[in-house]
Amino acid sequence: MIEVKQAELVLDAKVVLGEGAHWDPEACRLHWVNIEGRELRTYDVKTRGERIYAFDQMVSAAVPATGGGWVLALQDGIYRYKEDQPLELLAAVETGVPGNRLNDAKCDSRGRLWFGTMSMEGKKDAGSLYVLEQGGEVRQVLSGIGISNGMAWDDSRGLMYYIDTQTRRVDVMDYDPHNGRVSGRRAAVHLPQGAGGPDGMTIDSEGMIWVAHWNGGCVSRWNPHTGEQLGKVDVPANLVTSCAFGGSNLDELYITTARSGMSQEELQRWPLAGGLFKANPGIKGVRANLFPG
Repeated sequence: MIEVKQAELVLDAKVVLGEGAHWDPEACRLHWVNIEGRELRTYDVKTRGERIYAFDQMVSAAVPATGGGWVLALQDGIYRYKEDQPLELLAAVETGVPGNRLNDAKCDSRGRLWFGTMSMEGKKDAGSLYVLEQGGEVRQVLSGIGISNGMAWDDSRGLMYYIDTQTRRVDVMDYDPHNGRVSGRRAAVHLPQGAGGPDGMTIDSEGMIWVAHWNGGCVSRWNPHTGEQLGKVDVPANLVTSCAFGGSNLDELYITTARSGMSQEELQRWPLAGGLFKANPGIKGVRANLFPG
């Protein structure tokens, strides 16, 4: 039996391409980005207010840093950013591939920043998956990627989950948290036909994964060890992009959406597209990792 929940609107933001949900428990804020709108947005759940930071490039991910501010995945590289301070370039990425841009990014439990790239020109297999080591070195992990997207780790089992949206599946790799090496990439979950493409992803306290469905109007819960779908959260927006557990008990699922490329007819059908949503799935998540420094 697949348990079905319903998401409710938190913020009718109408962003073009919402992405990168990240819960900050200290500040009780939900950080997310509007990629095509070139914005970092932080939503305060207590005041229900939002702060918006604008940039000159597309920003595809924002991870809070332990010393304040964020590490950002911008169009051409990884940057440090603190409010009212200039951007600090940490690593330029794919400078010889101007048609590519960075996409999803997350930190593992040891503070390594994992991030991927994708073609802005629709080229197939033009992207890669990288990791920024704590010493500042950028290491390529995978190549031939279509659209590098969701990531999640299960350190207790030595596993890393990864989504290349164009494959329409979630892959799993053996992962060593001590050295950040992965191996044995294999399929864990296949999305059924008509369910859209897998986008962002998170993991819960039971080791089950939650996958946002681009062009599928939902977030789904899966057992990655058996490939069985366990649950679904319906979202009143078709382009669902990412999800993250938040709230004081990490029992609220925040969900980002988009309206990029939608026709007028589609926007009439999905008027809340580009909004921020929340669901109460009845399960707790795990704390998101911060960027050290």
